[in-house]
Amino acid sequence: MPHAALKAAEKLIGEHQSGARFRPFAIADVDHAYAVQREYVRLQMQNRGTGVAGYKIGLTSKRMQAMCKIDNPIAGVVLADRVHGSGTTLSASAYGRVGVEFEIAVRIGRDFSPDERPLTLEYVAAAVDAVCPAIEIIDDRNADYGALEVRSLIADNSWNAGIVLGAFAHPWPDLARIKGVVSLDGMVIDRGSGRDVLGHPFHAVVWLAGHLAGMGMRLRAGDVVMTGSVVTTKFPDGPAAYRFHVGGLGAVEVTLRR
Repeated sequence: MPHAALKAAEKLIGEHQSGARFRPFAIADVDHAYAVQREYVRLQMQNRGTGVAGYKIGLTSKRMQAMCKIDNPIAGVVLADRVHGSGTTLSASAYGRVGVEFEIAVRIGRDFSPDERPLTLEYVAAAVDAVCPAIEIIDDRNADYGALEVRSLIADNSWNAGIVLGAFAHPWPDLARIKGVVSLDGMVIDRGSGRDVLGHPFHAVVWLAGHLAGMGMRLRAGDVVMTGSVVTTKFPDGPAAYRFHVGGLGAVEVTLRR
């Protein structure tokens, strides 16, 4: 498997560099998909001279699962040079097709214990240092959602192309009850809540911790975790200014230019 995973990762690197459209390709199973992802992330870090800032969790809401026709969460890695502060301006032309997702991010305050079983919401709450409103930048490379399958999506680092973080807060309000409002160029276009993310955003962190443990890894102090979008992905068709306001946490903003 290691050689096959590396060859698949090199293929992904070439597709991104050439601007090729995303297309599913032969991957035996989910374990192999994550092996490809690890190699793909390693090659990106090597090529870009960067490290890991944290993780993204995708498909944690019913709306996102319905959009992608995939009924379980997936994970990806966030590279350190793709972390942006609120108010940043990004060029949409740098991506195959850029999408934006609206989330609650958490910052881990201490290393997770490798022996903690089972992980609980209370364990995660005690390990989280702060939370903030956040926007994930994805690049789906003009994927055909009708032909989308989970293995190829995972291999392509679950499409993460960066994150935009608002101001971190501690303490924080009840994350299941918070309401998020998405605006485009000053007009409200969608709404969601914390409970849309597996009932509570910390449930997504529980899932991620278990996923990492299965690969002999764990969350560590300083990791930023994107818990999944509370609404469906938005795809700008021109210059766009997005704002995501979360009650009790504040707002995060990103502008996309051609």
